[in-house]
Amino acid sequence: MLVDGKSVLNAAKAGHYGIVAPDFLTLNACRTFVQTADALKTPILLSFAQGHAGLISLEEAALVGKYWAEKVETPIVLHLDHGQDFDFLRRAIDLGFTSVMLDASMEKMEENVRRTKEVVAYAHSRGVSVEAEIGHVGGASEGIEGGISDSVYTTVEEARTFADETGVDSLAVSIGTSHGVYQSNRTPELNFERLRELSAAVPVPLVLHGGSGTGDENLRRAVRDGITKLNVYTDFLTGAMEEIRAAQTDSLIEIQKAEDEGMRKVLTHYIELISKTV
Repeated sequence: MLVDGKSVLNAAKAGHYGIVAPDFLTLNACRTFVQTADALKTPILLSFAQGHAGLISLEEAALVGKYWAEKVETPIVLHLDHGQDFDFLRRAIDLGFTSVMLDASMEKMEENVRRTKEVVAYAHSRGVSVEAEIGHVGGASEGIEGGISDSVYTTVEEARTFADETGVDSLAVSIGTSHGVYQSNRTPELNFERLRELSAAVPVPLVLHGGSGTGDENLRRAVRDGITKLNVYTDFLTGAMEEIRAAQTDSLIEIQKAEDEGMRKVLTHYIELISKTV
């Protein structure tokens, strides 16, 4: 069933478990994610990034996301990931997305607050929850493969002030992860001390972007120390390609089946990793 993000994330925060947020690019991926979550009876934030609007339109994403969410009994949040401007977020809300993220993390604090408050006012009047980001997670911040930029850690004082001033429902923080593939396949070192400080100071659920390649133990510990929502993208692409290669087939139908299976395995892994009490 289609639900808002606030109810799912607040329940997870209270229960000390995490919610996986997989990004989908196709109808098949959308269906696979929803059916996997339903089979495991675990909510997810089914996510579509503005940066992928050239591959599948926002209208298409809204249609298929709502269709599959409403086909199951498990709570499914249809979430816009890394929204970059108010008009796009407004369209997503009007089309039926139940959660949106404004990523103005590269802006100055005052501008990030101003833009976030604008989105919050519009979204909350329509029963839609809002995520924002403070600090900056390096890499492909629009959800597209590739791209390098430095991460900037979130400070406790700014996070507390930002949450108070904007009224956001969840807050993405930077503690050392990066979007995309880590250079030299290294496992990142996360700043868990900063995470614990943020969790103690900020009342809303905290979000970790750049979950792919971060390492199982890092992610378990991140949820224990205060992360509620985990964004994953690149690992789904990697898992799909590994399954396709293993299938050793020239059949387009078998390739699609392998892709679906690869994504199902990755989502199952992450749900079992963080969506139980840890």
